[in-house]
Amino acid sequence: MAGCDRAAFRVAYDKVMAKWPGDREARTVPTPFGRTRVNVCGPSDAPPLLLLPGGGGATSASWYAQVAALARIRRVYAADLIGAPGLSAPADDRGLSASPAGPGPSASAGDRRPRTVADLSCWVDAVLDGLGVTSADLAGHSYGGWIALHHALRAPARVRRLFLLDPTGCFAGFKAAYLLHALPMLLRPTPRRVRAFLAWETGGAPLDPDWLSLQEAAAGFPAGRPVTGPRPDPAALRALEVPVLLLVAANSRTHDPGRVAARAAALLPRVETAVLPDVSHHALPQAAPDGLARRLTAFLSGA
Repeated sequence: MAGCDRAAFRVAYDKVMAKWPGDREARTVPTPFGRTRVNVCGPSDAPPLLLLPGGGGATSASWYAQVAALARIRRVYAADLIGAPGLSAPADDRGLSASPAGPGPSASAGDRRPRTVADLSCWVDAVLDGLGVTSADLAGHSYGGWIALHHALRAPARVRRLFLLDPTGCFAGFKAAYLLHALPMLLRPTPRRVRAFLAWETGGAPLDPDWLSLQEAAAGFPAGRPVTGPRPDPAALRALEVPVLLLVAANSRTHDPGRVAARAAALLPRVETAVLPDVSHHALPQAAPDGLARRLTAFLSGA
């Protein structure tokens, strides 16, 4: 697709993935929606943890700052979202996965992109099935948190623990200012617009230059329209018995952090909430404040 240099994207992607632990391996998992790229590390006999990235230019690579700590206590599986920038390939787009690390499905596997919340939950199920995982801890940042929460509501038996990093669309809507600033980038993504938007949302905080280059390389990526929908039903949230850790970015310009934390605390019966100081929405999880990895591993290790 014009505007996206796939070779440059792959170079930028691999540069960020080089920050992962040395035992990292790449797998390609067939699903009804196409092939999913999953980056794996950690002891093979440790409990499984599935990580979902945010939307936009985020990929599984974005977990690099937390993955080493998580992989000490979990077998980490980090997926690139289907139809979004990354190395997952919908059935009608094989370009970036022409030489996957690991076996892929036949050319006939998968015939559509996810179009509903039920499709996304089916995709998560298919990824877990392809990995041979019955149930797992589940985590998501931003849009990935929205997917993770919906999956926990639809398939609670498959989710042991759930942690959400500044999830969008779950407990509060977007701020109008955020949408207005994002609009030029969404209408015509360019590296310059991506950089300007991230600088605005993060308040000019220093960002990892390799991660930032990956976001810029994703501009114009042949991504499908993301699945969107209403916030989860309050009655369903009140009935969710899965333990949840919700961490909200204090400097997030995406939504009202206090409202997100308060509404989650009011609705979820087994939730621990905290507001992370001195960090914005898009700076998570790669530019996280001190102690985040310790908080995540303590939650996962809890009784």
